[in-house]
Amino acid sequence: MFREMTRKHKQLPQEECISILTEESRGVLSVLGDDGFPYGIPMNHFYNEADGCIYFHCGKQKSHRNDALRRCEKASYCVLDRGCPIEGDWAQRVKSVVVFGRVEIIDDWATIVDISTRLSHKFTQDEDYIQQEIQKSGPATLLLKLTPLHMTGKAVVEK
Repeated sequence: MFREMTRKHKQLPQEECISILTEESRGVLSVLGDDGFPYGIPMNHFYNEADGCIYFHCGKQKSHRNDALRRCEKASYCVLDRGCPIEGDWAQRVKSVVVFGRVEIIDDWATIVDISTRLSHKFTQDEDYIQQEIQKSGPATLLLKLTPLHMTGKAVVEK
């Protein structure tokens, strides 16, 4: 069902893909948008090692992304690492991960609080701030869970 990578010598092992998903904070979630056009939107994410799923939080309001996900739960998510320079060269070595899967909406309050708290720790350790934001914004939060069906990672040199 999913294609294999063409340049297998650039493929990352699954453990490295998971490491990138765990360490990096942002990526682009792509869904089947209006009139069959792809729609990609930058998102913060939390990779949960316990269940192997990727979680996103966003608003419950009507939006292009939310409407698209209600029509079709299939999505892909792409994350790039920060890259690292190659000594003596202008080029950088960059790693990316693409995950294909199905998105479901999670409306369990305890799960929303748990995942939102863990996602927030990727950005700040200020517990008071995190709890205030969850209490203020939590009721309007939509939690999305991407269950991976296929994942590939690749390392490239930007030349």
